[in-house]
Amino acid sequence: MAVWRQNPTAGGYDVTDALTYVWLGQAMLMTVAMWSGGATDDLAARIRSGDVALDLHRPVSLLGWYLACDLGRACYHLLTRGVAPTIVGSLLFDLRYPQDALTGLVFALSVTLAVTVSFGVRMLVSASAFWLLDDTGVKQLAAVCAFFFSGMTVPLVLFPGWTGEVASLLPWASYLQVPADVWLGKRTGLDLIGALGFQALWTAILLWACHAVLRLANRKVVVQGG
Repeated sequence: MAVWRQNPTAGGYDVTDALTYVWLGQAMLMTVAMWSGGATDDLAARIRSGDVALDLHRPVSLLGWYLACDLGRACYHLLTRGVAPTIVGSLLFDLRYPQDALTGLVFALSVTLAVTVSFGVRMLVSASAFWLLDDTGVKQLAAVCAFFFSGMTVPLVLFPGWTGEVASLLPWASYLQVPADVWLGKRTGLDLIGALGFQALWTAILLWACHAVLRLANRKVVVQGG
């Protein structure tokens, strides 16, 4: 809040926007699995045990299975770690809410895309265990990138110069910055369509990458313990 005490319109946000952004960040923290983890952690464990060899030959898509599990996990955290704390925050602070029901629905779509983008990143991180056998280092690096480039530390609109432009193009911007801007009404018209398109594009790229990696792993992989 010190930033907005010095500059009440920093990054195009006022104090109410900034407070709302902070509470939205807390609501999204576990929903999008900002610190990594989620349903995809199970994949790395099954790679190390060798159980994934059976999973890859089941008649059910491994990618689809984990995506469904992760969406269920996200719904649970949105209700328990998202909605409930935000209600408490609204009792303590003057927060901003969507101006109409349509904005709320678009926000829900943006959150769904945010979770799916996060899933794609986390799935690739876990899949690195096919070759590294231990994905701990990759997971920690991904968590740092997510925390910094999602806007969780500070909104990306406060990043100076080209760093903000680059950060806004990375997949992690989908985690918090885009959904928050939708909630706050910062994205309208073509800009809103572009924001959702940005999330959808990263969703498609990452899910395709996950599918390609799993196909490659299915052909030739050494599994520790398998």
